[in-house]
Amino acid sequence: MDVMGRGPGIFAGMAFVFTRIHHVQLAIPPGGEEVARGFYGDVLGMTELPKPAVLAARGGCWFAAGGWEIHLGVEQEFVPARKAHPGVLVDDLDALAQRLEAAGRPVQWDPHFPGHRRLYSADDHGNRLEFLQPL
Repeated sequence: MDVMGRGPGIFAGMAFVFTRIHHVQLAIPPGGEEVARGFYGDVLGMTELPKPAVLAARGGCWFAAGGWEIHLGVEQEFVPARKAHPGVLVDDLDALAQRLEAAGRPVQWDPHFPGHRRLYSADDHGNRLEFLQPL
């Protein structure tokens, strides 16, 4: 395959294949776990995952749904990710938009991604999230 990452990677005679993203990590402020649970668990309907004890001691929380995970880690000098973001495929973008709006969360439609409908929102700590549905 080529150097643009399309297909298997070749390095020093060893090949590998990227299969999918396991998780994306975003930051939350110290003590922000309950706010995160309200958004990722209650609004988005994701399932909270237990963290291994050694990692749970650091704070934060993990959620999963539809084959992807989001790990929310505590950052002492927290600044929300307003540009960097996960891009999550959704099979009914209109239903997600309605759920976000009904919960009082922002929905910003953006028609400028070829082959997809998409919207942006933010979690309750201000981290940007992108949701896409293939056309």
